[in-house]
Parts: sequence; structure tokens; C-alpha cells
Amino acid sequence: MTGHRDTEDAEPRQTLIALVAPLVPAAITLLLLTQLPRVMAGEVLTFGWAWVPSLGISANFFVDGLSSLFALLISGIGVFVAIYAGSYLSGHPHLRRFYLYLLLFMIGMLGLVMAADLITLFVFWELTTISSYLLIGFNHSNSAARRSALQALLITALGGLCLLAGLILLGITADTFDLREILTLGEQVRASTLYVPILILVLLGAFTKSAQLPFHFWLPNAMAAPTPVSAYLHSATMVKAGIYLLARLHPVLAYTEAWQWTLTLVGAATAVVAAVLALRQTDLKLKLAYTTVVALGTVTMFLGAEASVAIAAAVTFILVHSFYKAALFMLVGIIDHRTGTRELDQLGGLRSAMPITCFVAAAAALSMAGFPPFLGFIGKELKYEGALAIASEPLLVAGAAVFANALMVAVAGTVVLKPFFGQRRPADIPVTEAPPGLWLGPLVLSGLGLAFGVATPLVADTLIQPAVTAILGRPEVVKMKLWHGINLPLILSLLTFTLGILVYLAQRPIRAALAAFFSRLPLSGDRAWDRLLEGLKTLAAVQTNLLQHGVMRRYLTVIFATVAAALGFVLLRAGEIPLDIDWPQLTIKEWAALALTLAGALVAATARAPLAAICALGALGVGLALIYLFFGAPDVAITQLLVETLFLVLVATTLHRLPVFSGAHNPRFRPLDALLALFVGALVTVSILAVMQTPFDATTSEYFERTAVPEAYGRNIVNVILVDFRALDTFGEIVVVFTAAIAAATLIGHRLRRKKS
Repeated sequence: MTGHRDTEDAEPRQTLIALVAPLVPAAITLLLLTQLPRVMAGEVLTFGWAWVPSLGISANFFVDGLSSLFALLISGIGVFVAIYAGSYLSGHPHLRRFYLYLLLFMIGMLGLVMAADLITLFVFWELTTISSYLLIGFNHSNSAARRSALQALLITALGGLCLLAGLILLGITADTFDLREILTLGEQVRASTLYVPILILVLLGAFTKSAQLPFHFWLPNAMAAPTPVSAYLHSATMVKAGIYLLARLHPVLAYTEAWQWTLTLVGAATAVVAAVLALRQTDLKLKLAYTTVVALGTVTMFLGAEASVAIAAAVTFILVHSFYKAALFMLVGIIDHRTGTRELDQLGGLRSAMPITCFVAAAAALSMAGFPPFLGFIGKELKYEGALAIASEPLLVAGAAVFANALMVAVAGTVVLKPFFGQRRPADIPVTEAPPGLWLGPLVLSGLGLAFGVATPLVADTLIQPAVTAILGRPEVVKMKLWHGINLPLILSLLTFTLGILVYLAQRPIRAALAAFFSRLPLSGDRAWDRLLEGLKTLAAVQTNLLQHGVMRRYLTVIFATVAAALGFVLLRAGEIPLDIDWPQLTIKEWAALALTLAGALVAATARAPLAAICALGALGVGLALIYLFFGAPDVAITQLLVETLFLVLVATTLHRLPVFSGAHNPRFRPLDALLALFVGALVTVSILAVMQTPFDATTSEYFERTAVPEAYGRNIVNVILVDFRALDTFGEIVVVFTAAIAAATLIGHRLRRKKS
């Protein structure tokens, strides 16, 4: 009865959350729309605050044509995804957690596309990585979801580390981390010797995020996520982050052959390979996932160009793809939700049972295939016009675009015709139309694709032209029309439709041939990833067995040998070391303290009984404390005595468990250990004497004296250093102590419970 009552109480809360959650992206969308006229007029909106002023890092944000386009897509499509998720995940026990992850994802993307500082951009970049990991692995009881989430996290996080290095080098080269200022320093960055490393590192970050070859395989695997996540991930968020980065840094990194050829070749190869892989899939969701990789490759290919029409084609296709891809993913989710399957061979004849879904799916697929009068047709015409305008490789770009678009036509036909038309498949349960919460979003997005296709100035002047201007860094006029007359792009469009229809009609034998071909390949991206992880695990096991062998004496030998080697290398590199030291005259008590220390060390090194060794170590510690006291460090001497006392007490309590030193494996005299000890001691002594010969540099101490009061508001310099200048270090030490205390309490509690049981 209690569980039933809890479920009944949870349902109204979930309904309330599902109603409130879309209001957040809706409010952001309305705010952005109110500022759109200012962006269209060329104004750049800025806001933010100082974050780390001493390092020149600020949490500043700006909105121009490019960031406005992406922000509107992120928040606008986020509204419909939030509405869709409320119906799709209705009754799910973790619905509140899902919305939390979704909003975190949205905030990360909005911060990324509006960041005006390189470090701020990277922080939000990594926020999208973490939140996407949580969303992809939302169904954490599913092993496939956990594997896909981890794969996406590792690949994009490794790319993120490369990006961080590239952004730091870019900031150093430009002598600023302000992104708006960097965008005006393109010639300076391209002329720098660091340009190539910056380009490689930035492209690695962008390619891993946007699933370009050879990192393409993680994106289809991310389909283990719930359908609302897939719709959002593919249309407006994470995978577009890499595209945004390439577009944003275009004024800085473009206009070189390295940029042009890398983006063109990688983008073209990604589009062609992904189109072929999409054709062989039978799972509707996987099919759409590979078409997303096709779209990302296509946009990357066009961003490598310098022609303004090619950039306009890329921006238009970003918008087109966002509309139809979000709608189609939601529609596939509806089919799966109502029929229980996404497999093409198990679907058919759904148009009579789901007429609204069929109509919306047809509209979205027509835009995907590029049929007039949808915006997809205009985007395809612009792509062909842009490809022909690329002076260096028009045939390569145009050929790749025609091939990829033809296969997209075939996939679009498959997504609509196969499930909704053809022979009706028998089902265990009757299929009915989905509730409005599921088809409302796809209906609006498909309608926008049609409306923007008919009223092209509405989208050209408000979204496309400001974004193109922001990418190129100069004012541009974008002309978009539904009909340009009979020209070469139109002929290429007709060729695309023809090839697409032929591929659709012959898809069964083509799919069989592709399956046979790929089955003969020794390796795929996904299998290569699995082998890489297995190799890393094997390497970790080998090095663990080699290094973590459990013999303390070997650990200490390796540590001290490493210290000796490092010190010896430094001293050899330094050359002749002057040791002209004015040795002080020691008093009797100082000689006594020194003798006590040396005697304790010798006895501890040669003792065979544990008690004798412990007592000798205590004598050594007391001798050191006396030396500290005699030479003006009473606080250190007190600390030394307290530590020695505590050490003796703790060891004495465990004395009966310590091993006996005697035996065949522990001879009384070990020459190698003695030689290592003498060597380390001599090197440390020489190093200290050498340091004492150098002039004292008081820069650090003077800095602390100068800034302790005005910046840290403290007169005790030692305390100020610990709690302010070394705050992270002190915090880390506190965390370590706290973690050790928790572990000790857990172990003691576990032992007490075992005794009671």
C-alpha cells in the first residue's frame, strides 16, 4: 500500500515538472528573439564579469550573428524536446533527474556558444561533455548505455584536453584570452610559429566533438540514450559544438592551405563513409544517427572554404539539419513508443493507424531529401553553388556532396515509406496515434522547414546573413531564393534525386553487398576502440604487477635511486660547483646533537631487533629537533618532537605484528643498500651546499610581505600563504585527511559489526 501511495504522489509532481521544464528554454528563446533586431543591425551584445583578473581570465559572454543562431537553435529546439520528454518518459522514476541533466546540457551549450573568453569557452565545452555522459548513460542499468556513455566521454574528453592546449597556445600567441580581440588578430596568429600546433590541437578537439573520421563511431553508439536525448544531441547541441568552434575561429585559423585541405578532405571522407554506413542500417535510429555524421562532415567540408557562398551554404544547412533531424528523431521515437520496435523489417502500413505522425514524417523527410518548397531544397542548392565556387577543389566537394545527398534521399525515403506504407506487419497490440505531446514538436519543426522555404527572406535576413557576417568577419549579403532558374546547381539537384531514387529501389541488394563487404574488414572504428581499451587494460595490469609488487624495500630502492639519478644529472649539467663555504664553529652542545643524530641513523640502519631500530629512530628525531632548536627554529623543533612521540606510540602499539629483521632474506649488512644510502646522502649534501652558494632571491618572500594585507587581509604571512595563496593545496590536504578519516571510521565500524554478528 505504501509503494502504491508513493507512486500516486509522484505522478502529480512529475506532471508539474513536465509542464514547468519547457518554460526555461522558452523564456531564453523569447529573450533572444527580443534581441534579434539589434543583432541583425550588426550590434554585438556583451555581458559578464571578472573571473581570475590576475591571469586575465573573465567570465564574459557576447551575442553576435553566429552565437545568436546557435543559441536560438539550442533553446528553441530545447522547448520541444522538453515537451516531448514529458510524454515520452511519462511515469519514469527518474524523470526529474532527466530534466536536471537536460537543462545542465542546455546551459553548457548556451555558455559555449556565447563565451567571449577562451577559458570560459573551454569550461562550458567540458560541461557539455560531462552532461552528455550523464544523458547518454541515463538508462544506467543497461550495459550498452554505460558503454556508449563512457566511450563518448573518453573520446570527447581527450579531444577536450587537446583543445585546452590549443586554446592556451592561441591565447599566448595573441597575448590575450579575449575571444573578440583574438578574432581581429588572424594575420598575427597565422604568421606565428605556433600556428600549426594550434591548428592541429583545435581541430582534434572539434573533430572528436563533431564525430569526424576517424572518431565518427561514438555518435551512432550514443543512440543507447533515450530518444529525447538523441533528438537534442543530434539537432542542436553537443555534436554541433565542434562545428561552432570551427565557424567561430574561422577568421583566425582559416585562409591557409592546411586549414582548407584538412577540413575539405576530412569533411568529404566523413560525409561519404557515413552515408554508406547509413544505407546498410536497419534500425531507424541508427540510420538517422549516421545521417547526422553525414551532415556534420558536409558542414565541415564547406567551412574549409573561403567563398562566402560556401559559408552561407554551411550555415543554411546547419539550420535545415536542426529542424528535420530533431523532428525525425522524435518521430522515430513515436514509432518505437507505439509499436515497440525500430527495425525496418518489422514495420509497415502505419499510415492509417498514425495519420498525423505519417504526415509530419513525410514533411520532415522531404526537407531532409531537399525537395522544394522546403528549406532543405534551398540549402541543397546553396551547397552545390558553394561547392562550385571553391576554386581549388570544386569537383571533389561537388562530387562528395552529390554522393552524400543522393544517399540521404534514399534514407529519407526509407524512413517514411517503409514504416508508414507498404504491407502492414502483424502486431501483438493495436497501434494508435500518439498523444499531442509527442507529435507537437515534430509538427512545429517540420512546419518551420516549410515556412522558411517559402518565405526565404524571413530566415536569410534574420539568421543566415548575420551568422555568415560573424564567421567571415566582414559584412556579407546572402541571397536566398526558392527558384534560381535552370542552372548547374539545379541540374545537380535533379541528378541527386535520380541517384537517390535508384539507390532506394535497389537498397536490398546494396545493403546485402555492403554487409558482406564490411564483414570482411579486419577492423572497424568501434572494434578498434575496444582493442585499444583492452590494450590499455593489459598494459595497466603488466605495469601494476611490475611496480606494485608489495615489497616495501624495492619501493624505497626505486624511489631513492630515482632521486639520486635526478640529482646526479642536475649536478653534472651544472658543471663545476664551488664549495667555498665558511664553516661555522660548532659548540659542544651542537656537536652532541650532531653525534646523537648520526648514532641514531647508524643504529637504525644496522639493528636487527624492531625495538632497537625504533628507539634509534627516536634518538635520530630528537637529535634533529635539537639542531632545529639550536639554529633558531623552535616551532619546527616542537613539531619534530611531537611527530617523533606520536610515531613511537603508534609503532609500539603494533610492535608485536612487525616482522623480525633477521633471516636469510635480511642479512645484517647489505652493501648495495649502504652504497645507495651514501650516494643519495652525498648528492643531497652537495646540492644543499651548492644552493647555499647562490645569492638569496627574496622575490617570493617580498611578494608575500607586500600582498598579504591588501589582497589576503592577514598579517600572519604563514597563515595567509596556507589559506589564501596556497588555498587549493591546503584544501587538497584537508580532503585527503577527511577521506582517510571516513575510511578509518568505515573500517572500524565494519569490524565492530562483524564482532557483534
